[in-house]
Amino acid sequence: MEKYVKKYVTLTNGESYAYIDQGKGKQTFLLLHGNMSSSVFFYELLSRIPTNIRVLAPDMRGFGDSSYHNRFDSLDELADDVLNFLEHLNVKEVYVLGWSTGAGVAYKMAAKKPELVKKIVSLSGASYRGYPIFKKDEKYQPIVGQIYTSKDELATDPVQVLPALLATSKQDRGFFDYIYTLTIYNVKKPEPKIMSYLVDEILKQRNLVDVDWSLANLNMSNASNLYNTGTNDIQYVTCPVLLLWGDKDFVVFEYMVNETLLALKNATKKVYPGGSHAIISDFPDEVAKDVLTFFVEG
Repeated sequence: MEKYVKKYVTLTNGESYAYIDQGKGKQTFLLLHGNMSSSVFFYELLSRIPTNIRVLAPDMRGFGDSSYHNRFDSLDELADDVLNFLEHLNVKEVYVLGWSTGAGVAYKMAAKKPELVKKIVSLSGASYRGYPIFKKDEKYQPIVGQIYTSKDELATDPVQVLPALLATSKQDRGFFDYIYTLTIYNVKKPEPKIMSYLVDEILKQRNLVDVDWSLANLNMSNASNLYNTGTNDIQYVTCPVLLLWGDKDFVVFEYMVNETLLALKNATKKVYPGGSHAIISDFPDEVAKDVLTFFVEG
């Protein structure tokens, strides 16, 4: 795999957005990456989308080669960035695929601009009720119900946050190679040269605490997720949604997918037996076919 050449655009908030732009056509696909990743993590899908479809894959704020001039507190802000990005490129209709955290951003976009977002594919996507991070006991086990009350406190979490912060500060490639092999690519790991390229992208992240805080506080329901009481804006996501999930996903659990499925007005779910959180790497041809069928033919 050759390294991608990214384009750049400056948003109205002054952030510089790096993005992959391939293909040309009337239909535009938007690929939104997850936490601890970037646009290049879609390499398997990018190589399988026909050139008569335009594909945009940005690095969101603080990821990859995009800027991080301003901190953020919510996925709403990341969604506003993406909407501003599409406005700059004069994109009027978009078909959005969100991987993990990217799915949460996609739901926020669809709630804000239902006329813009025609369909969504949630690829191992975050729940619409967020991903609460609980405090840990002396054995590093979560104390369910005990939440962090600030970003600074969340940054001290000894399991889910602090180790990754320290590894990034030290540019510890071995740490992320190990963690991704254990939790993301636990079924099929990319070949060494590709994995090295992906780790390069992981190490560029500067916003980990903001993203984790935003995920914990994401709650588009009308009931508390302990971090907040909920915004109840999932009701405005009316476009068709396809939820894809692998049953060996160690990051997003099936109950999270199911609660999102039940909350959406027009959604279907497909399970990939033996698939990890990175099902696009485990079953690249099948996932690409499912995405294309849903976006183009469905």
